[in-house]
Amino acid sequence: QVLLVESGGGLVQPGGSLRLSCAASGFTFSRYGMRWYRQAPGNERELVATITSAGDGTRYVDSVKGRFTISRDNAKNTVNLQMNSLKPEDTAVYYCNTPASPDSWGQGTQVTVSS
Repeated sequence: QVLLVESGGGLVQPGGSLRLSCAASGFTFSRYGMRWYRQAPGNERELVATITSAGDGTRYVDSVKGRFTISRDNAKNTVNLQMNSLKPEDTAVYYCNTPASPDSWGQGTQVTVSS
């Protein structure tokens, strides 16, 4: 059973930073790419960032390019999202996901950017 547990969210002022983490289990983590999604109230879930299984390739939605960095630690089965220069429009619940089990979702972690 795939289990994804997100953490690291919180309330931050515009321009601030947060580092999200996702602990994964129930599959061979190092064989699969990983993704971060977010969902703001009233909006559909949006793909924010992806990383290859080896961590040597990343992609980002245009709105976060240059501000967010996805990374992974295959020894610890974790994927991270470093978020800098946060904006109010980054406010959302953030989720990690894996193509190993696309229908498996964790509880997410709330990020609120507000002064």
